Amino acid sequence: MSFNGKFELQTHENFEPFMKAIGLSDELIEKGKDIKSISDIVQNGKKFKVTVTTGSKVLTNEFTIGEEAELQTPTGERVKAVVEMEGDNKMVVNLKGIKSVTEINGDTITNVSPPRMGMSNLRPPLQPGAPLHYFTLTAPFSEGLGS
Repeated sequence: MSFNGKFELQTHENFEPFMKAIGLSDELIEKGKDIKSISDIVQNGKKFKVTVTTGSKVLTNEFTIGEEAELQTPTGERVKAVVEMEGDNKMVVNLKGIKSVTEINGDTITNVSPPRMGMSNLRPPLQPGAPLHYFTLTAPFSEGLGS
């Protein structure tokens, strides 16, 4: 299954505690919590280019499945990681101890970042068993329809 497309953020849960946990400032969290990001994914075989635009901030990562790549986090930090495929519709990566699972089903992409050890002290605390961060994106995104 191909990840190609332009997707608009539809929902995100536990945004604020997740962003605090990865080190984003309260000011940036406040600015970003109500903005609908647009994710543009270009896949060519095992090579990916993912561009996420949130307001005026643009984050671009390029990687090849199964190979180490330098990826930029939402805080702007660059970390080395390997993105792996599970089946034909799921990508998994560990960034600084946070496992991120991105799955495509039809025109919907779901990303789940489950809690990791040592993150139980987040404020506000997460519900037991809740994912640390969960969001959905849908396609196709149409230029005139985004907010």
